[in-house]
Amino acid sequence: MKIGIVCYPTFGGSGVVATELGKALAKEGHQIHFITYSQPTRLDFFNQNLFYHEVDIKSYPLFEHAPYELALASKMVNVVKYEGLDLLHVHYAIPHASAAYMAKQILKEQGIYIPVMTTLHGTDITLVGKDPSYEPVVTFSINQSDAVTAVSEDLRKSTFEHFDIRKRIDVIPNFIDLERFKRQKKEHFKLAICPHGEKLLVHTSNFRKVKRVEDVIKVFYELRKKIPAKLLLVGDGPERDKMERLCRELGTCDDVRFLGKLEAVEEVLSVCDLFVMPSEKESFGLAALEAMACEVPVLSSDVGGIPELNINGETGFTCKVGDVKEMTKRALEILDEKNLPGFKARALARAKEFDVSVILPLYEALYHQTIEESKQFVFER
Repeated sequence: MKIGIVCYPTFGGSGVVATELGKALAKEGHQIHFITYSQPTRLDFFNQNLFYHEVDIKSYPLFEHAPYELALASKMVNVVKYEGLDLLHVHYAIPHASAAYMAKQILKEQGIYIPVMTTLHGTDITLVGKDPSYEPVVTFSINQSDAVTAVSEDLRKSTFEHFDIRKRIDVIPNFIDLERFKRQKKEHFKLAICPHGEKLLVHTSNFRKVKRVEDVIKVFYELRKKIPAKLLLVGDGPERDKMERLCRELGTCDDVRFLGKLEAVEEVLSVCDLFVMPSEKESFGLAALEAMACEVPVLSSDVGGIPELNINGETGFTCKVGDVKEMTKRALEILDEKNLPGFKARALARAKEFDVSVILPLYEALYHQTIEESKQFVFER
């Protein structure tokens, strides 16, 4: 198959999943064409089946904001025509699904019918999409898609609750490449950070308010009163300065390291004992899955799709949002030497259920089905 993938080319979950999906499909022999405004962050290796098409966004004095959606739709039209694509797979509804609809209509006028699959990732539905400024377009674009997927059952349910959706939504969860995300021997790194055998906690995110990084630091502050521990914070974003000030106020600076954005996050995860994800909203929790694949149990909130991944009492614990006291208690329970090996083993076992070899065939089957149904549609017309 020849598949066009449209995504945000950033460290965000939707861009990571879209890029890793494309790479996995290319390894299986499918021809994958990425269409976006810059090269995706994780598109980091050469494969004869991988192609990248940059969306050229020109700036004109007339426009206060460059019309990205129009440029994207035009690029999709060109790539479909000249590369002979079988299907467009757009990740994150805004504005990719509406741009794909526009491209689809333009191509139809030229006698080309291209099916569109839309994958919903989270904030495109739970936050941005619910805004009255966008809701009608989001609803229309989803309903006009030939196939729709969501990364968790919770996100599927939320989409039906908040939008007038008349399409079937298939749940295909996020996945992990266990060849990359696995526990590595990095004892020297662990020794440098924890020279006295301290427990090592980690959090990775884009440091937005919804991630509640302050709760990570507060849990660590309380935990450190009970056991020796260190904390690694991976990522960057609008809340970072505030978090650095909080560390100074609590006197934890010597035991907290801000590592910024890291590409090889699996190397850091490999030396950690506990991953902390206290988010207000998470449609799936890809960062938690990456940690689990590296044998790191997860302490998380109980919102969104996280409980579908992090099984309470088995792979870690889920707690109410903002309940620092309960999170601290559960962190101590996980880190107890009698319990920690079991939590680590169960975290890895759970991660194996989301290996790319398990999830990829679900996408391939839906691609084939959607393409065949579109051929039937054209024939009937």
